[in-house]
Amino acid sequence: QEQLVESGGGLVQPGGSLRLSCVASGTVFSIYRMTWYRQAPGKQRDMVAAITSAGSTNYADSVKGRFTISRDNAKNTVYLQMNSLKPEDTAVYHCNAGDAGGHVYWGQGTQVTVSS
Repeated sequence: QEQLVESGGGLVQPGGSLRLSCVASGTVFSIYRMTWYRQAPGKQRDMVAAITSAGSTNYADSVKGRFTISRDNAKNTVYLQMNSLKPEDTAVYHCNAGDAGGHVYWGQGTQVTVSS
């Protein structure tokens, strides 16, 4: 059973930056596809960015050019660097790990609030 713990959220002004981290507890982190999702109040959970075990990435159109996903397999950690933040980026950000066998794990989430 994989456990994921997110951190790095907080309150930031529009145009600011935050870096989210997600640490996995297991020993097979490198095989997982890692994905960041976000969920704003009253809205569905949407994919933000994903990175495969090989390092290929993809992003939601709304964050392309502003957010960067990366991973450090030695530290069992995936990051989400968020720049040029907008009020519409306000949400709870969740980390997700998935493997080829269909196992999926979720973190509890970290709140990001973009407001002046």
